[in-house]
Amino acid sequence: MLISDIKSIYRWAWAFAFACPILFCIPVLVEFAQHVAEMQGGMYASPAGAAAFADDPLRMQFGFAKVLVLLLPGYWLTRFVLFGNDAAAARRVEWPAAGLWSVIFLLSAGQAYWGLFGSPWSELLGVTDEAIASAVDVSIGLVGSVLGIYLVAWGVAWALGNAAIGPLRSIRIMHGSFWRTVVLMIAGALPLMALHYALGYAAIHYGASAFDWTVMVVDSIVTGFLALTITGSWVAAVRHAAAKSGVSLLPNGHSG
Repeated sequence: MLISDIKSIYRWAWAFAFACPILFCIPVLVEFAQHVAEMQGGMYASPAGAAAFADDPLRMQFGFAKVLVLLLPGYWLTRFVLFGNDAAAARRVEWPAAGLWSVIFLLSAGQAYWGLFGSPWSELLGVTDEAIASAVDVSIGLVGSVLGIYLVAWGVAWALGNAAIGPLRSIRIMHGSFWRTVVLMIAGALPLMALHYALGYAAIHYGASAFDWTVMVVDSIVTGFLALTITGSWVAAVRHAAAKSGVSLLPNGHSG
């Protein structure tokens, strides 16, 4: 069953990309726009150029925009899969689903903004010892990641318009499925993430201009699929946990 779910993650990504090509291309284009800025800033000219441009404000701004569009499949793909590979459901701005999921989007966007531009928690807590500060930041990050896994059913259900599943009920649904969810998330992210970093490394260390542009196009497409497989891992995990708990993810009155 676990292997079947991992396979499903990638099947869903391919099916969605072909069924909803315009939606699929939105993260791809934003990723490519970031690459244009990186190319113009000399990031792929050499390792030294990459180091110099890594924290450039323009790159960080594009990075935040990319994070925002990578969140969008949380609505699109979730609805596509759980409404039976329905492209119309994925594209439809449906109420109350769109309004409910907007809450999830804004919370995730705020978290991403804080991660990119905010101060470390240790600094806010006034911790000055470097070792202790590092431990505090890692601990808070770990707690947040664990909590995020338990809350994933909340985001999936609200994308479907099911307001009956909130944070507390999400925790109950995901209880007992934690490690399975971790495995699915790794399976959904690691292969394409490794390819993403390998392409970037190749562009920095081995590329000429024409090669780099080709790599950037390929990497943008990879990132588009990565957005889908990450979301697909959440959907697969929540679908299994909900079935195990005897809970319907669909809103009342929806036959699926």
